[in-house]
Amino acid sequence: MIVVGTIQNYLFLALSLVVVGMCAIALFDALRRPGEAFSYAEKRTKGFWAGILALALLLAFLGIPPPLGRSGLIIFLVLAAVPAGIYLADVRPAVRHYRDNRGGGGSPW
Repeated sequence: MIVVGTIQNYLFLALSLVVVGMCAIALFDALRRPGEAFSYAEKRTKGFWAGILALALLLAFLGIPPPLGRSGLIIFLVLAAVPAGIYLADVRPAVRHYRDNRGGGGSPW
């Protein structure tokens, strides 16, 4: 029975690290997008998404189980994965298509 518990602990640890990575990717993507892209795509503001995703990253970090973390509360991981998943599945594809036309040139090269 100890072997099964150890396997479960390491699987939970791997899952929590995936959620932390997902939150970090979503936050960094939101921070590098221009603010106008969010209004262009008719989504919430950049500040809203940056705040929500920063909170999600904090919750995911707090939810890391032992041996790397302390708490291992799965509710923290669920609460973190939901906004990161919404951003990555809905908002990110919408704001990717925004092009900043202030440069005047047709080619970025």
